[in-house]
Amino acid sequence: MKTAAMGGVGETYDYRVVRQFSLMTVVWGIVGMLVGVIIAAQLVWPELNFGEWFHFGRLRPLHTNAVIFAFGGCALMATSFFVVQRTCHTRLFAPWLAGFVFWGWQTVIVLAAITLPLGYTQGKEYAELEWPIDILITLVWVSYAIVFFGTIVKRKTPHIYVANWFYGAFILAVAMLHLVNSAAIPADFMKSYSAYAGVQDAMIQWWYGHNAVGFFLTAGFLGMMYYFVPKQAERPVYSYRLSVVHFWALIFTYMWAGPHHLHYTALPDWTQSLGMVFSLILLAPSWGGMINGIMTLSGAWHKLRTDPILKFLITSLSFYGMSTFEGPMMSIKTVNALSHYTDWTIGHVHSGALGWVAMISIGSIYYLIPRLFGQEKMYSVPAISIHFWMSTLGVVLYIAAMWIAGVMQGLMWRAINDDGTLTYTFVESVKATYPFWFIRFLGGALFLAGMFVMAWNVWKTIAGQKPYNAPVIAPAAAHA
Repeated sequence: MKTAAMGGVGETYDYRVVRQFSLMTVVWGIVGMLVGVIIAAQLVWPELNFGEWFHFGRLRPLHTNAVIFAFGGCALMATSFFVVQRTCHTRLFAPWLAGFVFWGWQTVIVLAAITLPLGYTQGKEYAELEWPIDILITLVWVSYAIVFFGTIVKRKTPHIYVANWFYGAFILAVAMLHLVNSAAIPADFMKSYSAYAGVQDAMIQWWYGHNAVGFFLTAGFLGMMYYFVPKQAERPVYSYRLSVVHFWALIFTYMWAGPHHLHYTALPDWTQSLGMVFSLILLAPSWGGMINGIMTLSGAWHKLRTDPILKFLITSLSFYGMSTFEGPMMSIKTVNALSHYTDWTIGHVHSGALGWVAMISIGSIYYLIPRLFGQEKMYSVPAISIHFWMSTLGVVLYIAAMWIAGVMQGLMWRAINDDGTLTYTFVESVKATYPFWFIRFLGGALFLAGMFVMAWNVWKTIAGQKPYNAPVIAPAAAHA
């Protein structure tokens, strides 16, 4: 492997920050999912809600922030810094600034882990962190953008590969979302009030909240898909033209879908309907991307029998397709009347978060780790296969339990007697949900156990190995 790529005059890619983010992806994945399993257990066994800092209300935002921004963020930064170098045939722009991005992001994560259990929160979904931490996030994100786009500017290739378009859109959109939604008036060092009020605040929050899903958890990971699926399959992207159409259609449509989180609220009805329409339109570009990724395996389907990394990548696309069908369906007002506030929404979120985001991240990190330490493959390929089946079974248990529980809850809440009174009390719906919460706990625990298998495999792969930086490939010599 070390002699496979020949570049110009001994220049090598800068893999240091890629290694750092890759290893922390595994660490934060375990931490975030462990907190998730704990709060799932708290719903099954309420006595686990003990102490001021260890109850569901404090740990739930810690779980979402850890999984999305710590685990997902580290995966995105690791892969984007790797992909932009390899596809542009040049070293990172300002490596010292990339180092600041790594340490700054880890600082943000640690501050979140301290402040959220202590109760410091703005009370906004996926945007709970208080204003001093928001300022640090802004500094880190601007630095991230400078390094990424600076590397693209100094590229040695005439074109910009489509994965970098998705990474770039993710970086720019998240910057805009963060700045607008986090506008706040500080009251003291760790308390602030939103610059917006009432229904405007709700609209801006869910414009942010859904686009955190749309750009942080979708566009960035599609950049991952467009690089690592073709590389692992050793096949070109099925349709480069479709990938470009996919990009422009997706980034335009996603921005408008946020109001579907506010059906049957004080938000004007026309705004709710507009969000629903754009959510339905969103199905087309989403499935276009899924089909493009899966069809990249044309002529290489046999590799799925023996390549567990490819299984992770392709299965993640299946979950992506399923989630992006389910989301538009749930945005339809009549469906939403049944699903809203139920565990069906939790199942939908986790089919995307575990099935799509986590599984494509895991597959990509399995691809990266050996290459970052000069190895041909992971220490144990059978362990990757075991991890795949643990993850897949865990996701299926989780989302199936939540789907059934959610539909059951919606039907129980709206059931009425002949005299117009409610058939069931709310407590009865909670009692009926208990068995499904236990299955959800088992599914989450199984997924978490798979992450420990991954951590062991990564440790055995890198133990005693020296970091490796591949030679920069001359554009005319080879593909990235």
